[in-house]
Amino acid sequence: MDKNRLSDVINAVQPSATIGMSQKARSMMADGKDVIILSQGEPDFETPEHIKLAAVEALASGKTRYTAVDGIPELKKAIQRKFKRDNGLHYETDNISVAPGGKAILFNAFVATLNPNDEVIIPAPCWVSYPEMVRLCGGRPVVIATGAEAQFKLTADLLESAITAQTKWVVLNSPSNPTGSVLSSDDLEALAKVLRRHPNVMVLTDDIYEHLVYGEAKFSTIAQLAPDLKDRILTMNGMSKAYAMTGWRLGYAGGPKWLIAAMRKVMGQSTSNPNSIAQYAAIEALEGDQSFLKQWRSAFEKRRDLVCSKLNEIGLQCTVPDGAFYVFANCETFIGKTSSAGRSLNSDLDWAEALLEEELVAVVPGSAFHVSGHFRLSYADSDEILGKALARIKAFCQGCH
Repeated sequence: MDKNRLSDVINAVQPSATIGMSQKARSMMADGKDVIILSQGEPDFETPEHIKLAAVEALASGKTRYTAVDGIPELKKAIQRKFKRDNGLHYETDNISVAPGGKAILFNAFVATLNPNDEVIIPAPCWVSYPEMVRLCGGRPVVIATGAEAQFKLTADLLESAITAQTKWVVLNSPSNPTGSVLSSDDLEALAKVLRRHPNVMVLTDDIYEHLVYGEAKFSTIAQLAPDLKDRILTMNGMSKAYAMTGWRLGYAGGPKWLIAAMRKVMGQSTSNPNSIAQYAAIEALEGDQSFLKQWRSAFEKRRDLVCSKLNEIGLQCTVPDGAFYVFANCETFIGKTSSAGRSLNSDLDWAEALLEEELVAVVPGSAFHVSGHFRLSYADSDEILGKALARIKAFCQGCH
C-alpha cells in the first residue's frame, strides 16, 4: 500500500510488537515448526464452565440483538457491585462504560478528550499500545523512564517533573504489563499528592491484572485511596486476564459522568454495543463462583518462581514480579555477541528474533515497551511448556559468543 494514500496519523503509528511477534511465530508453526509462543499475554486456562454456560443460556434465550450502546443495565449493575465489593468504590450505572475489550475503553477515553498537542504521561516500560493509541487520537505521548532501581515504578518526583501545561492524562498500570510491578498504597498516595497540585490532569488507571497479585503484595487503585480525585479518574478493568476471556472482548470502566457520556457518543458512531452474549457471560463471571481465582493465582505464582529462578541462572537478570504474568528480564549481557548461527546481536530485537528463528521461542523485545536491553516473557503457560522453553533459551544463550 502506498503510504501517500494513508493518513499522517496512521503512518506515524507503529504496529503492535506483541501481536507482530506472535503472528510471526504462528506463521512458523503453520510451516510445521515446533514454536513455543511466550510473547502474548493470554492465560492458558480455559474460560470457567459456569461462565460458558451463562453464554449458552443467553444464546438459547435469544439474547442476540443490539443492546444499549455501552452495556446492558444488568451488567452495569454487576460492575457497580464489583467496584463496591472489591475496591470500595461507588459508581452509579451512568458512571460505568462497557466496551468491546479494555483497549476500546482506553481508545474511547482518549478520542473523547485529546486535542492536538495534549500530552499523556506514560511511565516506561509500558504496554505497547498506550503511546500508539495516544498518537491515533491526536495527542502526544510523553514516555518517561522509571528504572529498574525503582522497580520500574512511577515516583512522585518523576511525575512532578513530567507534568506541563499541556498534560491531559497520566496513565497508571498496576500490576504492570510488562514488568509485573505493583504500585503499593504508599506509592499511589505519593502520586495523589502530586496530582492534587495539578487539578487539570486526569488519571487513567488500567487495573486489568487486579486479581493477579502474589505473595505479600496487595492490590490498590488510586480512586480508592484518593477519593477526592475520583471525579478525574477513569478506572478501567476487564474480563480477559483474570477470567481467561481474552477472545470474548469485554472491558469496562468507572468514571465521571461527563466522560462516560462522551465515550458513549464515540461508541455510538464506531463500534456500537459490545457483544451481547459476552455481556451476559460477564455478569456470571463477576457474580458467580470466584474460587478458581485462588487456584489460578497459585499456579501463576509457582510458574513465576520457576521462570525467574531459571532465567537468573542463565544470566538473564530479572527481579521477581509481584503481579500479572510476565517477567521483564535483562539480556544486555548478550548484546554485542554473536549467536551460534552467526547472527550479530546488536539489540534486544536482534536477540529476540534470533531466539525465535534458532530455538523457536517467541518473546517480545524490551524496546517495544520503550526500554531496550530487555525482553518480556509471559509465563501464562503450563509447567511443561515453560520448562521446554527455558531449556531452549538456555541453549541459545550458551551458544552465544
